[in-house]
Amino acid sequence: MKEKLLKHIWRVLPFAVVIAVLAGFAVWLNRPVDGEADSAASRLVYEPARVTAVLEDNAAPDYENAEGRRVGDQELEIEILSGTHRGEIMTVTNYMSALFNVDVEEGDRIIVRIMTDEDGSYYASVFNYDRGIVLGVFLLIFFALLVFLGGKKGVGALAGLVFTLCCIWFLLIPGLIRGAPAIPLTIAVTAVTAVASLILLNGYSRKTFCAVLGCVGGVLAAGVAAAIVGAATPMNGFNMQEAENLILYGADKGLRISGLLVCGVLISALGAVMDVSLGIVSSMWEVKEQNPALKAGKLFRSGMHVGRDAMGTMANTLILAFAGSSLNMMILVQTYEIPFLQLVNTDYICLEILQSVAGSLGILLTVPLVAFVSAAVMTRGTGRPGVLHRSGRRPEKQ
Repeated sequence: MKEKLLKHIWRVLPFAVVIAVLAGFAVWLNRPVDGEADSAASRLVYEPARVTAVLEDNAAPDYENAEGRRVGDQELEIEILSGTHRGEIMTVTNYMSALFNVDVEEGDRIIVRIMTDEDGSYYASVFNYDRGIVLGVFLLIFFALLVFLGGKKGVGALAGLVFTLCCIWFLLIPGLIRGAPAIPLTIAVTAVTAVASLILLNGYSRKTFCAVLGCVGGVLAAGVAAAIVGAATPMNGFNMQEAENLILYGADKGLRISGLLVCGVLISALGAVMDVSLGIVSSMWEVKEQNPALKAGKLFRSGMHVGRDAMGTMANTLILAFAGSSLNMMILVQTYEIPFLQLVNTDYICLEILQSVAGSLGILLTVPLVAFVSAAVMTRGTGRPGVLHRSGRRPEKQ
């Protein structure tokens, strides 16, 4: 029992040390800087509120411009539900248009923006619906299904997802804002998240090792392809829609815009590449266990056969994901009847093409890479030629 406990500690200890180091680095990156002024957005206060009464309703359906949505204004009595103004009753005017349309009734929850003037007086305005509860329940249902259907694998996948999001939010983004080299930092973060996610999903094994190498290699291939095409076009972070705001509000903190395009490609390709890489490794692992005498060459071909089936579907998945995020833009393109030559040279369209094709190229190159690495690793270092146990240990002598 003691030996099992020590063995478990030694397996968990490296992971705990890495998390502690990353947490310390995150605290350092997110530390307040002396003399740094708060942004205008950070000084705004948003609080949940409940509509206690609709005092006046001057809105009516607009079928001509708003597809039947009610347009006009409402006079609302609201109760603030949190913060320093909790319990206070306020009166606000809710203006509704076709685009900004928060149509409420008595008892509905909304988010209000509370603004304080220099003389200490304050007032509230309607910001949006309070969607937090519904979205929170939706996420809990997803997490519960993931754990219930996936068992231990589901728990590992959930832990990997949380770890990845934390790394992006607390490490990558603060590092980029503070002027860290964009592409090396993104490569490091994607590599760490890939390693952690796959270890949490499969534990320490040669299968995880093969999947990690294939995943990191595929993501790097996507990034290199994006960097080469971006330099040849030329196209970089300054072509993005958000570039102007990033320059205005991020440049004074050290943010470098030029490398953000490749960073986005690396992050967007990570999930799909990880999926393909682990799927091929798992298939090759099972093939090897069913046929322990299989040589590296034949095992490689088996991995390529599996990978070819995954190539088309995963490439389509990535391209369709980008197309889905650009659906409104594509509708506007057809509505305005933009000429083809203008269309293919528009920054937004070129960026979408570059990101989707670079990510798909990373998937394509992941297949031979992970098949080669897996074939080499799985046919090496076993007690009897070709024998491979799930634990990765040498088989016991009979």
